[in-house]
This record gives sequence, C-alpha cells and structure tokens, in this order.
Amino acid sequence: MAPTPSWLRRRGARPEAAPDTLWEICPGCGERLYKKDLAERLRLCSRCGHHLRLGALDRIALLADGDFQELVPHLITSDPLQWTDRIPYAKKIAGDRVKSGLLEAIVVGLCTVEGVPIGLGVMDFSFRGGTMGSVVGEKVTLLIEECARRRLPAVIVTASGGARMEEGMIALMQLAKTSAAVQRFAALGLPLITILTDPTTGGVSASFGFQADIIIAESGAAIGFAGRRVIDQTIRQKLPEGFQSAQFLLEHGQVDMVVRRGELKTALARFLHFVSDQKVPA
Repeated sequence: MAPTPSWLRRRGARPEAAPDTLWEICPGCGERLYKKDLAERLRLCSRCGHHLRLGALDRIALLADGDFQELVPHLITSDPLQWTDRIPYAKKIAGDRVKSGLLEAIVVGLCTVEGVPIGLGVMDFSFRGGTMGSVVGEKVTLLIEECARRRLPAVIVTASGGARMEEGMIALMQLAKTSAAVQRFAALGLPLITILTDPTTGGVSASFGFQADIIIAESGAAIGFAGRRVIDQTIRQKLPEGFQSAQFLLEHGQVDMVVRRGELKTALARFLHFVSDQKVPA
C-alpha cells in the first residue's frame, strides 16, 4: 500500500467539544431544549415542532410492538483498505460504537407492528453518518432474504449520508448488492416499505431507499442524492425553495406520503394491514 501523503500526515485530529449532557439546541428554531423532556416528546421541538434525529433503538421502540428480535447482532466491519487520514478508520469505528451504543450503522430484526409480523431494519445517523459499508449492505440483504424465506413484508428506516468512503469500492458495491436483493424480493410479490428520515442521501437513496413499493417520508426530512451545495456549485443554478425536503418530494411524486413522527406507527400499520390482507383498523 502506498505511504500516506505528507500533506495528510500533517493534519492532526480536531479536538471535539465536550457534549452538553442536559441541553440540546433545536436546528430549526434555535430553542434550547432539555434533553429529558425532548426524549419524552419523541425528540420533537416543543417550540417549532422540528423533528430532531432519532437513534435506531429509539426508532425501534417507537415502531415495534415490543417484541423486536435482532438478526446477526454481532456482524461487524473490518478495515479492508487499512484506511488512515486524520484518524484511522478503526479508531473512528471504535468511537462511533461508544457514541451510538451500536456495533454498526443499522440494526435489523423481526417484530410485529400492531400485530402484523415484519422484518425491520433501522439505520442510525450517529454511527459514521449512517453510511453504507460492507456490513450495512450485508445486513440489509440478509434482512430482505430472511423476509423472503418467511414471506414477510420488509420495512427499512433510512438515515444516511451515503456510501462509506473508508471502504471505497467495497462500499459502492453495496448499491448493486442491495438493489439485486430488492429485485429478487419484488419477484416474489412481497412488499417492501421504506421510511426516509433525516437525512437520506447518496448511495442509500440511490439504491433500496427509492426502490420500495411504498415510500414514506418523515416530516421535515432532507432527502436527495448529492448535497444542495454540491448541486449549486455543479449546475450553477438557483435551486427551488424547499428543494430536497420531504414535502418537496411529495409534491413532485417521489414519495407516497409525508408523516409526522407521532403518527408514523399508525400510518405504517395501515399499509401493513393492507398489504398483508388483514383487516385495516378503523
């Protein structure tokens, strides 16, 4: 492997600010929010209603009936490229495990939602920005294949900055891998539902994120492929107001509905009852 360039070796790790254990600032309105109250309100701002990002475990607690059983819980990434920049990849992963409480950027398993059995995968942006590397792609594929074996609907909640650069081409290959799994799943006539949360971008939006039979966007989510600034600088045109927002995508036919967090389980359950030929609750 080629030695690290001198300009890259000179860059030291940036010191991280100590986290505030009691308060959090709302990105929408700047309100200072007490974290305990924020958690009780499903991380919705009490002032402006902004949907702050929600971790995978909290998201599972919100959607599942309390019977979630994790699949492949100990599957972890290696360091296939021996990647090193300011911080070695292995050290980044170790830090994210401490910060998020997870081993990887997605948790997959089996559960019920209002009595309907499903396979559920939930991504977590706090782990490497929810990026899709070899393990995330493998877990998504294994979940879809397990749902195929059990003849269950598959539901995947996305939150991602795209493909994981520290895994290079291996990460990019996961787009093809997960897309092929979705195609095989669709050929069986089984339903895939994706819930796009803030943010859903890059390789995840370009693969299974937008390949579902039903696409739900959480209110306020930023959804797209490339970032707004990248597009601005590339095409040198002024983008429309609200571009890449959940509501913008709904207005342009790219998602089926936009749902507020507190109503998400009810909306999902109605779809699941419909596609499972079960009676839809009144």
